[in-house]
Amino acid sequence: MSTNDTVTKTVWQYSEPLPEETMAFLKGIAADYCKVKNYVYGRYSGIRSLNNLTPVYNILNEMRTCGLREQLNLPVVYYELAITDAVTNIKSSWGNVKNRIGDCITTNDNLSEDDRIYLRTVLKLNSVYAAILNHQDYEMPKKADGLDIDVKRLNNLLCRLTRRYLTQPNSDCTDSFRVSPNGYSYKDGAMRLVCRIPRKRVSIPLKDNRMFDRQIQVQIRQNDVALAVPVEARVRVHQDYKSTIYIYIGRQDMFTLSNEHIYGASLEELTDPETERLAKKNMERRKMYTVYVQSSEAGDVRKTQNIAENNFGRRKYDRQKEKEREKTKTYINAEINRMISVEKPARIVITKPVTRNKTKIYARSANRKMTRSFGGYIRERLAYKCKVHSIELVEISSRHTGQKCSACGGEGKRMGRAFVCEGCGLNTTIALNTAKNIQQKYSIG
Repeated sequence: MSTNDTVTKTVWQYSEPLPEETMAFLKGIAADYCKVKNYVYGRYSGIRSLNNLTPVYNILNEMRTCGLREQLNLPVVYYELAITDAVTNIKSSWGNVKNRIGDCITTNDNLSEDDRIYLRTVLKLNSVYAAILNHQDYEMPKKADGLDIDVKRLNNLLCRLTRRYLTQPNSDCTDSFRVSPNGYSYKDGAMRLVCRIPRKRVSIPLKDNRMFDRQIQVQIRQNDVALAVPVEARVRVHQDYKSTIYIYIGRQDMFTLSNEHIYGASLEELTDPETERLAKKNMERRKMYTVYVQSSEAGDVRKTQNIAENNFGRRKYDRQKEKEREKTKTYINAEINRMISVEKPARIVITKPVTRNKTKIYARSANRKMTRSFGGYIRERLAYKCKVHSIELVEISSRHTGQKCSACGGEGKRMGRAFVCEGCGLNTTIALNTAKNIQQKYSIG
């Protein structure tokens, strides 16, 4: 990776407190933005539109003449971005469907190798896949020529799996929207947004004087807005970063390295108390909702109104939840930065994410902790930091890295956080044993 390479990161800019009429305007734009997205979902997320999602200009041209923009009186700078966002989400939804069908193809013992080649080929060709779903004629892909397959049976299988996994996207987000560069300008320390009245703009005073020329995400808060701006950051090349480190990513200790160094040892102390606090708060809310229903059925109007006014608000609940989440994210990023600066790695080796066992019954407390796990965020930020610092990130299979003893190769036992091998007497932590197994597996190749 050269020093001229860049990666995209998000920087935040904040407004001053805004008057009620400005907040009402912003909320109105966000609500209409959501309506446009849901309209596009309803119109283009079905099988008839699969082959028309690319390029997006086809859908934009159709949406320009459908009358929705005039009905909502929504400026073009918001309207067309809402359409683009919705189409992107529809494409992502189809990608998820194809991934799930691909998993079914891999695990279906009734399929031959030729069957799998045909099905995977079709999933890569939108025009063929769309024709099959819509029972239209199509030209057999060249890669499928000469295969010993029952085409009708396999096409029916594709249709069944698509019906099983395809869902229509839906948005209920009415507190954010995007705006293109021609939708805003700057004057006297304020961003001036295009409004519904031609040649007029709404002023958003900012806390700093930074100015941008790209699409911006406007996030509406209680009495101000936060602006998410994607910017390009130059990749750094460190001549002294030469080592290879092997990492086990855990929920209790964030990173355990095969050299016995630990980073993020306080992760569990941040996440578990918040998980239990939310569980207790949600239990109290459920009890109050039960009382609310009982009072409503009994005709106690006064008590019903009192409960509704004082107990079902989410503003404080969401604010506290987001505050704790941001606190944890800050800690995670700080620990990743600390690890990189101390270890100076040229290469980082981790295992691929493990799919949770869906047949196993977990305790409620374990389910709560898994639901609020930051594992995905940790991997995402680690991958980003590796790009920024020109570090190679390698993911290997986690198979035989958990139960195997890193000292003798025998099968050990997990006892809480400890790993014990009766064969050689090794007594260490599960995390450290796994990290050493990752190193051995990668070294062997």
